[in-house]
Amino acid sequence: MPDGIVAVVSGRLDTASAHQFSIDMQPLMEQADKVITLDCKDLQFVSSSGLRLFLTLRKETIAKGGKVVIKDMQETVKSVFAMTGFIPLFEFA
Repeated sequence: MPDGIVAVVSGRLDTASAHQFSIDMQPLMEQADKVITLDCKDLQFVSSSGLRLFLTLRKETIAKGGKVVIKDMQETVKSVFAMTGFIPLFEFA
């Protein structure tokens, strides 16, 4: 897709790593008018701090006319999205 971006999210997205992920996410925020696909196949854990960053990116893409697609999320992480009501907020591929 010529107007899309793919970013890999891996490891643990928790309070300790959230600040660095926020910094790493800045280039995505600048291109939030595009379809941003987050490849989460190697994301092992997400905490409330990590969920907040997913929401921040979603909010920015909505404001700029883009969207976030989450790809290959592990079932353990997806269950956290389900328990917190995040599943309907995102498109999964």
